[in-house]
Amino acid sequence: MIKRNRIALVVIVLTLVTLACVFNPLALLEKPAAVENDQVVTMISTVSVDGGDLPALYQAINPGVVAIRALTEEGGGLGTGFVWDEQGHIVTNFHVVESATDLEVDFPSGFKTRAEVLGTDNDTDLAVLKLNKLPPELVVLTLGNNHDLAVGQSVIAIGNPQGLNGTMTQGIISALGRTLDSMHFAPGGGAFATGNIIQTDAAINPGNSGGPLINLNGEVIGINSAISTTSIDMSGQPVNSGLGFAISIDTAKNVIPDLIEFGSHDTPFVGIQVLSEVSLFVQEELDLPRSTGVYVLEVTPGSPADRAGLRGKDSEEGIPLGGDLIIAIDDLEVQNFEDFMGYLLTYKKPGDEVVISAIRDGKVLEFEVRLGERP
Repeated sequence: MIKRNRIALVVIVLTLVTLACVFNPLALLEKPAAVENDQVVTMISTVSVDGGDLPALYQAINPGVVAIRALTEEGGGLGTGFVWDEQGHIVTNFHVVESATDLEVDFPSGFKTRAEVLGTDNDTDLAVLKLNKLPPELVVLTLGNNHDLAVGQSVIAIGNPQGLNGTMTQGIISALGRTLDSMHFAPGGGAFATGNIIQTDAAINPGNSGGPLINLNGEVIGINSAISTTSIDMSGQPVNSGLGFAISIDTAKNVIPDLIEFGSHDTPFVGIQVLSEVSLFVQEELDLPRSTGVYVLEVTPGSPADRAGLRGKDSEEGIPLGGDLIIAIDDLEVQNFEDFMGYLLTYKKPGDEVVISAIRDGKVLEFEVRLGERP
C-alpha cells in the first residue's frame, strides 16, 4: 500500500511502494537435498524474437525465467529471476533474497537447484545468484537498452505472481524516469533515492519481483521491482492497480557486473538535499528564473558537492532563499530531480567526475564534482 503526503518546500519526497514478492508457505516443508556443481551445459540459447508474436515471445522467453524460493526455518519468500549470461548467473531483486540463507531456483523445464547469493545492492534493489548446478539447456535472455524507450510502447512481464509460475502479462510503458525510495537508509534518517525507474501498467503482483520486463522484440528492458497500490486481497497481500515499477536495464548493466565480480556496487554520492519539485509557487516564492531544475536546500559538509562549491539555502527559518538551481549535468539538461538522479545511477560510479551547471544570483556557474560513495 502507498500513502503520500504533499508538503510544500520539503526535502526529496520519499515515495513508499510495496515490494512485489510474496510469502511462500511451502517453504516450511522439507527442503531438497543439495546438489553438486559438476553438470556440463549441453546447450546455450539466446532469445531472439521479432515482430511481437506474443505466443512465440512467451515460448522463447519463459525457459530463461526462474522461480526463486527462499527456504528458511522461519519461512520464506517467493520471487522471480532470469538468466543473465552464459555462466548461468541469475538476476533478481535484493528484497527477494534479503537475509536468505537457503535458496532454491526452479526452471520451467522442471530442473531445480540450490543457489547462493553472489552479490546484492540495496540502492537499486538488485541481486545476483550463483547456481549450484546448471540445467542441461541454459536459455540466456537478450538485454535491450533504454535509449529508445517511449511512453505508450507495448511491454510484457513474465514471472510468478502469487506463486502462479510462468505467468505472462501485457501492458504499456506508462512513464519513464521515475524516482523511488531505495532500501538504503541515510545516516541521518530517511532513504536514499533510486532513479531511472520505468512505470508500467502490465500487471505486476507479489511474486513478480525480479522478473524481466520485455519489449516485443524479446529484449529485457527492465527488472520488475515494486507496485504502488491501495488495494489488498483477502489474505492481506497487495494487488496490482496499474502502477508497476521496473529497474531500467541500463541501470542493471551498470550494477550487475560489479555484483558478479565484487559482490557489491558502490553508488555515486553528491551530498545535496533538494526540493521535491520546483512548482510555480516555489519559483515565485524563491524568485527563481525558471521552474525547471533541481533546487539545492542543503549541502552536506565535507561532501563532493561541498568541496566543489555548491551552495544551499541561506536562511534557517522561513523561505529558503539563496540555494543553487541545478540545470544541467555533463551538458545533459536537468528538468527535475528524476533527470539528475537517473543519470548518476545509470551511467556513473564513485570516483567519476561530472560537471554540474547551476544558476546562482542570475548567473550560470559550472562546478566540477568528483563523485563519492553513499555513506
